[in-house]
Amino acid sequence: MGMPFTTLKASADPSHASPALFCQPLLRAIDEKGYSSPTPIQAAAIPALLAGRDVLATAQTGSGKTAAFVLPLLQRFSDLPVRAIRTPVALILVPTRELAVQVGQTLTDFAKYLPQRVKIAVVFGGVSINPQMMHLRGGADVVVATPGRLIDLIDHNALSLAQVKTLVLDEADKLLDLGFADELARITALLPVKRQNALFSATFPPALEALAAGMMSQSASGPLRINIQSEPETAPDITQRAIAVDAPRRTQLLRHLIQTEKWQRVLVFVATKHAAEIVADKLRKANKKHPISAEPFHGELSQGKRSQVLMDFKARAVQVVVATDVAARGLDISALPVVVNYDLPRSALEYTHRIGRTGRAGLSGVAISFVSAATAAHFKLIEKRHGIKLALEQVAGFEPVEVTPVNAADPQGTGGVKGKRPSKKDKLRAAAGEDAAATNALTSLSNK
Repeated sequence: MGMPFTTLKASADPSHASPALFCQPLLRAIDEKGYSSPTPIQAAAIPALLAGRDVLATAQTGSGKTAAFVLPLLQRFSDLPVRAIRTPVALILVPTRELAVQVGQTLTDFAKYLPQRVKIAVVFGGVSINPQMMHLRGGADVVVATPGRLIDLIDHNALSLAQVKTLVLDEADKLLDLGFADELARITALLPVKRQNALFSATFPPALEALAAGMMSQSASGPLRINIQSEPETAPDITQRAIAVDAPRRTQLLRHLIQTEKWQRVLVFVATKHAAEIVADKLRKANKKHPISAEPFHGELSQGKRSQVLMDFKARAVQVVVATDVAARGLDISALPVVVNYDLPRSALEYTHRIGRTGRAGLSGVAISFVSAATAAHFKLIEKRHGIKLALEQVAGFEPVEVTPVNAADPQGTGGVKGKRPSKKDKLRAAAGEDAAATNALTSLSNK
């Protein structure tokens, strides 16, 4: 058990007189949320953020990263004088609508007892921009946004970023994965040069290092690097399994496992929105005597539909949600027992985020990956990247008969993991080499 929030200090230097980290209204909200003591990422990041340091924080999914930046924001806001005109003093950028809603709710929960009302604006695409513009007419103190919608609002002169003092990028690596690099560059160019920056992510790939270097180059003290490694006592209790199955029989196997293992709720990850629709439909129609309530979840659904699916899933009105990777980040489904990789993630890093939807808040969970002959090499790379080795199980009645194909473009069996596949330049070089070889061969024959 770590130190309680009430004794956490804003300075680790014993010679520096430092008050308790949080004001009483925040402590009341923290206690009401059931937070007895800070997690490792919170204990490391909160004092640094309150002291005004830039922070680059890496920690496992479900480690409490949201509270690690929300609480310092609210504490610093409570110290500000009452402002007649509300302009954003904090901007939190997130990759998905669902994460935006979740962060906004966390802010609201913790701010409820502060004497000065905090106006929080949560804005994202996929819905009409007009209600969001109306909400911003009275200003806002904290804005939680997806990058594309934020730029739309700026273009409509609905808000200004000129007074932002703190920028937070939550799930920063996913922001880059989803192609938001150009939007991030435009947004940061509109922010004051002198500001506090915080990047929180479960992984920290090279592209994110470059982004951080550009964002934080103005910081005099330099950013504080925080890397919280999973330890046995803090790592999620997730049992990982791999099941060999022929690709055409995955839906049948999924239905069999749901029924025989009596899963009450399961989140199933697929590669495309089309697959999400098809698999969910097949699960619903497969057995009239024992119907399975299943719904698809992907980025092309309306925001209303996505919100309804999540609400029903949390309320246990829906048993199975078949989702693309839009659900791999930020969704916090309490007591979710099972995650299934129907399709393996394209990136080995995304495996962490997918299975991290289960085994949260100290509960145990199960993560199962379906492995076909065509994806066996890819799964081996996922195992290698994560330092794991899983026994490849077989389920009676679903024993695979497919043979691993020989892929001429992937002779070393990289499995198509991002970063390992031949680049466009590699393919052009290979083609040029083949053309040269053919020319040499023809010249040799003509000289004979």
